[in-house]
Amino acid sequence: MANFRELDKKELTWRMDEAALGFDNTGSVEASEGTLGQKRALDALEFGLGIKSFGYNLYVMGQPGTGKSSTVKRVLELKSKEGPGPQDWMYVMDFKEPDKPYIIGLPRGKGCELSADMDVLIEQLKKAIPKVFEGEEFERKREELFTVHNRETNDVLEGLGKDAQKRGFSMERTSHGVAIVPKKKDGKLMSQEEFEQQEPYVKQMIEEQGGQLQGRLGEAMRRIRDMEKGLSEKLRELNREFGDSAAGHFIGDLIVKYKEYPKVKEYFEQVREDILEHLDDFKAQSQQGPPVPFMPQREPSFDRYKMNLLVDNCTAGGAPVVFETNPSYPNLFGRIEQRVQYGLATTDFTMIRPGALHKANGGYLVIDVMDLLRNPFAYDGLKRALKNREIAIEDALEQYRMMSIYTLKPQPVPLDVKVVLIGPPGVYYLLHALDEEYRKLFKVRVDFDTRIARDQRTVEAFAGSIAAKVREEGLLPFSRSGVARVVEYAARLASDKEKLTLRFLDILDLMREASYWAGLSGAGEVAGEHVERAIREWVYRASMIEDKIKEAIAEGVIIVDIAGGVVGQVNGLSVISLGGYSFGRPSRITARTYMGRGGMVNIEREVKMSGPIHDKGVLILNGYLGSKYAADKPLAFSASIAFEQSYEGVEGDSASSAELYALLSSLSGVPIRQGIAVTGSVNQLGEVQPIGGVNEKVEGYFEVCKTLGLTGDQGVMVPERNVRHLMLKDEVVNAVNEGRFHVWAVKDIDAGIELLTGMAAGLRRADGSYPEDTINRLVDERLYRMAREMAAFAREEHEAGRESERQAA
Repeated sequence: MANFRELDKKELTWRMDEAALGFDNTGSVEASEGTLGQKRALDALEFGLGIKSFGYNLYVMGQPGTGKSSTVKRVLELKSKEGPGPQDWMYVMDFKEPDKPYIIGLPRGKGCELSADMDVLIEQLKKAIPKVFEGEEFERKREELFTVHNRETNDVLEGLGKDAQKRGFSMERTSHGVAIVPKKKDGKLMSQEEFEQQEPYVKQMIEEQGGQLQGRLGEAMRRIRDMEKGLSEKLRELNREFGDSAAGHFIGDLIVKYKEYPKVKEYFEQVREDILEHLDDFKAQSQQGPPVPFMPQREPSFDRYKMNLLVDNCTAGGAPVVFETNPSYPNLFGRIEQRVQYGLATTDFTMIRPGALHKANGGYLVIDVMDLLRNPFAYDGLKRALKNREIAIEDALEQYRMMSIYTLKPQPVPLDVKVVLIGPPGVYYLLHALDEEYRKLFKVRVDFDTRIARDQRTVEAFAGSIAAKVREEGLLPFSRSGVARVVEYAARLASDKEKLTLRFLDILDLMREASYWAGLSGAGEVAGEHVERAIREWVYRASMIEDKIKEAIAEGVIIVDIAGGVVGQVNGLSVISLGGYSFGRPSRITARTYMGRGGMVNIEREVKMSGPIHDKGVLILNGYLGSKYAADKPLAFSASIAFEQSYEGVEGDSASSAELYALLSSLSGVPIRQGIAVTGSVNQLGEVQPIGGVNEKVEGYFEVCKTLGLTGDQGVMVPERNVRHLMLKDEVVNAVNEGRFHVWAVKDIDAGIELLTGMAAGLRRADGSYPEDTINRLVDERLYRMAREMAAFAREEHEAGRESERQAA
């Protein structure tokens, strides 16, 4: 009994029973807000977000359109409400090392409160400090200090002056200080000329006395300078005392208020000390000098007391969820901005800006992995931050500059974040294989499926998802027939009667377009006809290249035979995918066999137009032929196989059965029916294996036959294991039902060759031979003759060679 059969209408597609839908339109359907058919992914997502151990960040992967991003967003929105509120983070000046601002973390809401308190403090001090220094008490104590200082200074100078008077000298103040000048007997000062006119012994006495007095004057001036230093120190202490009396209680109140936070207390102690060291800035508020044209007026700056509230969670609730759509290095890790004034670039700690990691700290950061890898330094920086558990704001280009540029070195921010990468499976496997650090940091794999088993429960859930999308997108309601057609389309995209696709991006596109066509026709709801029109219109917009190929076939530019029989030639089927649209096209596969020892020559492989999978399929044919026909003789033949008029690369093994049929036809001399196209791979046992794109291949050949003229003898031979994958369009199903086209399912090569040639394949008998008038018998005999002829030819060559040697001797 042949292992092939013609398929009936029910096997070619699946059509949904609209009566199984218990509603009139989606307006009465409860919307399904959850994620359909992704239990494995949802469980993995819940685990990854729940576990707190180091390195359990997530990689969410799957095909485009499976709802990865929307599911992650929905789950995180719910998850974020469970966690505690994130901290506020602020940078403040380190007054000991101003270029290294340090970070303060406070519970949610305390950051903006502290920042506001600091602003109020400075405003209070601007008023309180000048007031205390303008008071009578300060002026009185200040005058006392100066009075005591002046008295002590005068006492020193007065004592020295009296001694000078006794010795005939006078202390005179000059522009250069105090000088000792000798006097004459009349009490007047002696000039230099008069001094020179004195007797030598008088001059000597005056010089000796003057030198002694000058030494004492020097000692007195040193005492006076020490006294001035003492005065300065006393004035400084007086300033600090009064400054502290004005500022201390304000700062003290804040220290008490924030006593639970040691870093805040330490900061306020530094602020107190800095204010006392810069009291003149506060006192100078009302001391404005005359303006200088074209020069900026220097105002006392209090920016150093500001708080740079880097992350303000005062109004946030729950853990933050940040979707970073442009994960560049600065956008992830923050930046230090600069201002340019008069040609000079300056910066300070108030110009530190946060990145996505700062905003997501204490919560979740979601990044598209392809965007991350496209940005220089971003991926390595993210791994470093996760590994060190801190966010360092650095200049990524610093290591590449010829000269270092002075900038701030902010203290790193402690990091506690769960990172969720979203991307394709290929990138996950590549990173996992090549990056050891990646394996340590992203331990949770969340894998989104593309299909779900079809049953009544999943169909109802699918209808609920359709209803949810209708309301979310503001589409016209879908009628029962409209929902049925969408579900059928989901099965078509899944290429399986028993499954539905989970690529809701494609489903949603269909729904939008169907709603458009329904609205254009004036309908109040989307019916099945509108869904079918949306599919037709989309195919029409995308199928220009397919139409051009059919046109070339109709004109005979591309040669395709769909009638008669030809030895060593068969129509194979391939799929072309361009811009999201796939279609099938037939290709003539020819085989030529002849005596020789070269084996099979794959012309595509020889000219490097085939891929490794296709080459493997061709090499498998050797194994099949050897096991089938070489038990009692060697295979002594050569063969060439080619895809005729193939001008592009060939990949995949779905044509290997067609290539084998062409070989068997060439070896047996029995023609193959050209009206039947073939698809399916083959193994060394002769079993026909399933392939992908079966619907596109069948429909593509049908379109060609329709273009050239349907005769009722044409059809497609598919693997038996692909029957469940058939979801053919109505036009093909109706043609099969009317006998104008056929679809056969085959299990093995023997079944296929019988269908293609109309001759029995023939089973091997106990003696190893095949029955008369069978394909296998003809192939076996041809190979036997080739082996004998090759052996005879070899003997003749050997004898001729020996004869030549004898003659030469």
